[in-house]
Amino acid sequence: MKPFGIYTLANDPVYDELVALLNSIERNVSPDIPVCIIPYDEQVELIVEEIKSRPNVNLFNNWESIRRWDNFVNQVWDAHPRSRESQLTRPGWYKGFVHRKFAAFDGDFKRFVFYDADSLAMKPLDDVLAKLDTYNFVFDDWEHAKPKAATDINLEIVESATNFTEPQLRSRIHCNSFFGSHQGFFGVDDLKSLTIRLIEKKEIEWIQKKFWWSSSALFNYMTLDSKHSMFNYTLSPNSQDKTGNCANADSFVNIDNILYNQDGLKPIHRIHYMSYSGSDFARLCRGEDVDIRYRDEFLYYRFLNQPEKKPQQLKPPSITAKTNRFIKQAVKKIKRTIA
Repeated sequence: MKPFGIYTLANDPVYDELVALLNSIERNVSPDIPVCIIPYDEQVELIVEEIKSRPNVNLFNNWESIRRWDNFVNQVWDAHPRSRESQLTRPGWYKGFVHRKFAAFDGDFKRFVFYDADSLAMKPLDDVLAKLDTYNFVFDDWEHAKPKAATDINLEIVESATNFTEPQLRSRIHCNSFFGSHQGFFGVDDLKSLTIRLIEKKEIEWIQKKFWWSSSALFNYMTLDSKHSMFNYTLSPNSQDKTGNCANADSFVNIDNILYNQDGLKPIHRIHYMSYSGSDFARLCRGEDVDIRYRDEFLYYRFLNQPEKKPQQLKPPSITAKTNRFIKQAVKKIKRTIA
């Protein structure tokens, strides 16, 4: 058992994001904190090769834990009302493996912080670690501020089924792209209890239909009980704690390749490149002019240890490349619909 470490979830298709994240952790958090990569699937040849030169990074190999989380997730989501609807209504993340990030609860770190792979770490985690002395969970996101129709949890249903008020529920809504917690918090017996509540008591219906198979939605349900103490920096009484974190939504200032919240130059924990695909970053790293906000910062960290390989000039894709890409996307969509 190790006192503290960092987890992320990745496979070879997000190799470029993973390398950038690892480099940012080494530069901005600490080169000495151990990092464990949970495999999204078995496509990890590039990752295995990459971490050979990184003594503090290893690959999570507890497949018993991963299979346990797979079984839990498949079982409870198949009980959701949306599972009986047309295949055409299934979300893009249907039957994906993002939930495998929860295997972090079965890992070697007594306390840990999880980063989505499409993130860059921007500051040390000392304060998060201190918060974990008091809280079961630590978050840093603005999910609680979303309108009712966009929250993972159906606020009206849960409010009528529990003693929670809407403000109380909102204070417990969070994302799962960045969080801190403790080893063993969700054990075998906890998953059994959650399964009974979700399926037999039909509490799976507390999750909005549009978020069927969303790992974030399931995590919100799992942490909804008030016995689980949590701290969200965006709900902190200290205004310095409240910052943005999304590349495609928030404004940041770059000082020595570290990003700060534009309003007040407040340090941020990480920038999250949500909504951009692994293929977007792969093309960017090959020198293609891809429309990604804060791409210069991403390229800096991606090639931090290989500056000679960093693209010196970004060029627009050729007509042939764009046409081939369009055809591949159309074929992929058709195959997904048929499946």
